[in-house]
Amino acid sequence: MANDQTKVAPQGELDAKQEVKKEIIEFVKMITWFLILFLIITTYVVEGYEVQGPSMRPTLVDRERILVLKLPHTLSRLPFLGGIEALKASDVVVFDSPVEKSKRYVKRVIAKGPQRTARKTVAAHADAATAIGQTSKVRFDRGAVYVNNKRIQEPYLTDRQRDTYDSYADVDLQPGTYYVLGDNRGVSKDSRRFGAVDDECIIGKAIICIWPPKSIRIIR
Repeated sequence: MANDQTKVAPQGELDAKQEVKKEIIEFVKMITWFLILFLIITTYVVEGYEVQGPSMRPTLVDRERILVLKLPHTLSRLPFLGGIEALKASDVVVFDSPVEKSKRYVKRVIAKGPQRTARKTVAAHADAATAIGQTSKVRFDRGAVYVNNKRIQEPYLTDRQRDTYDSYADVDLQPGTYYVLGDNRGVSKDSRRFGAVDDECIIGKAIICIWPPKSIRIIR
């Protein structure tokens, strides 16, 4: 009667299988950590956004892709860091639309409400040097923008972009709100129509255009 023989895999083959298994586990760990890091970065630090429509021409044009810096604004919303000024007048920002669900806009900050801190609200300044950024009332009158009854200068606009005979109701800015306008005033849907944008809607500041390659530039 034939003897049953148990086949035992050579030690080298067992070691190879263990090595492959170890490499697979390490690869899965690497992918997992990469995804976690990517999620943290896009949630709190920086995020990509595709411009839609002509409302910010010529600063930004349709289909350009930009990077939106979120970290300073994220930190400014923490109670113990409430004094951080993450955004200022003339910054280009991306925010959740207050009138259209699941849609985001890119516009320029014209003015912001009195600064909120952990303990108190800082009173708005009315002098020309600080009227932009610490304000309470904005008026758009035939192309001119007034902050606390003082007309602001907008060097990023051309004379043609300012040329309009439309006037709109004054907007009072409360702490944590922003008055935003598109650079292409004739076609932009902005605070002239939907009022102030709440701080909770702000995604972050647009800092650089990254696509198409020929249009790579810092956003100003």
